[in-house]
Amino acid sequence: MQSRIAALFLFSTAIIVAQDKQLRADLPAVPRYEVKRAQGRITVDGKIDEAAWSNAPVVEFVFPWANQTGAKQKTRARILWDDQNLYVGYQADDADVVAHYTERDDPTYKDDCVEIFINPNPKQLEFYYGLEMNARAVMYDYFYAFPKLLIKRLNFTNWQLATFTDGTLNQRGDVDKGWGLEVAIPWENFEELTGKKTPPAAGTVWTANMNRWDGVEPDRRLSQWSDSGMVRADPHWPARFGEIVFVK
Repeated sequence: MQSRIAALFLFSTAIIVAQDKQLRADLPAVPRYEVKRAQGRITVDGKIDEAAWSNAPVVEFVFPWANQTGAKQKTRARILWDDQNLYVGYQADDADVVAHYTERDDPTYKDDCVEIFINPNPKQLEFYYGLEMNARAVMYDYFYAFPKLLIKRLNFTNWQLATFTDGTLNQRGDVDKGWGLEVAIPWENFEELTGKKTPPAAGTVWTANMNRWDGVEPDRRLSQWSDSGMVRADPHWPARFGEIVFVK
């Protein structure tokens, strides 16, 4: 088994090196985010209105690809932690909230959707977790041995996920205001890459990226926290994940 993993690691690394030629020039440095401890309880309802969230730094997503035709609608995200969970909250401006998929592991990235990719072991780049969640609070989660193997059968456990829509879901032609999403992820879901060292100690650094797929084809747009640097709109480039550092 170890030899197979080592072979997969070498194969993935070789492809990453080969794909470097697809990156755009003059990219900014990857961002860094201080994940603060939640000072109070968070009720996972999609509204991002608890006092605890006010202590979390807010990041606004960028729009790296000028050739996309969808509207540039703002997305703001925050991250918190406590001894039980990692919390991620999103607030998305959206004049037309659309999400059709309803079953676990459906292709939620085709809907109005937010994502977080998480690598708890930055000493390696190839292995990370992906969570892609649509405006109906449907989860698509997986383990990615980038870029060779995406393991869809991985299912996170005991998580909480909720959305809130300020408008009418799937009602085309009216004008919505937006939607929010909150997810609470218990630490045990990351144990494959942390060696069961969870929750992380203060000062621990992981890498991650947060993304949003927005709009209906052909007017669809991808925005991100950390610019993946890819020539074409693609969020999956682990070498460009931002750093998240856990602080008290």
